[in-house]
Amino acid sequence: MELNDEVRAFWEQGPCGSGEVIVGDRQPLTLEWFEQIEEHRYRVEPFIHSVAQFSRHHGKKILEVGVGAGTDHLQWARSGAKCHGVDLTAAAIATTQARFALYGFSSELQRLDAESLPFPDDSFDIVYSWGVIHHSEKPELIIDEIRRVLKPGGRFIGMLYGRRSPLVFKFWVKHALLKGKPWLSFSDVVWDKVESVGTKAYTEGELRSLFGKFGSTETIPLITTYDTDHWPRWISKFFPDSWGWFIGIRATK
Repeated sequence: MELNDEVRAFWEQGPCGSGEVIVGDRQPLTLEWFEQIEEHRYRVEPFIHSVAQFSRHHGKKILEVGVGAGTDHLQWARSGAKCHGVDLTAAAIATTQARFALYGFSSELQRLDAESLPFPDDSFDIVYSWGVIHHSEKPELIIDEIRRVLKPGGRFIGMLYGRRSPLVFKFWVKHALLKGKPWLSFSDVVWDKVESVGTKAYTEGELRSLFGKFGSTETIPLITTYDTDHWPRWISKFFPDSWGWFIGIRATK
């Protein structure tokens, strides 16, 4: 099985953030179910709003790569953006379609592999992707496609996983050091043990290189609750600003 087929099979079980531990016994695809997903997402990852700046893009044509449960996609619609979205899985497309129908918004949604996008050059003002590209077999192909479909001066806004992270260190201790395999790298552990197989995590320098064909790239390391959970406060407060499981990105074509 190809890696992207394995990734698709994993996420067809349910979009990110829609698991029972988050939604409890709420009926899927109901208003209560969606609102619980949204409340949890922005409580745990409040910095999404400051990185994405949804409200600043009224009237812009946006493409989201990896719509998931449609939570961020809904924020783009609420901001007055002209929404298009793609996802590798039918589950995510169906979930986002149901969400938009429930809230009275519209978006052009397609199930496809973003390593090859079916849009003409220079199509979008904004391409957005939060925590998705690092799951692809070939992230560099997605990034090239994003640049291609952006208008001149258009912006990519998103997040990829960061390797200089207390969370990654905990994974390494659990799955490498304590298993008698200290030679395994952080990247090895993330690839094999974090969500779908093949997950990648980067340094800021590696991300600037991946986005090197863009005119400018800003990286924003983000210390998350995933990093600080299970660490005493007196330790976590000394984590440097350059660490973080999430690295926000804004890149201009």
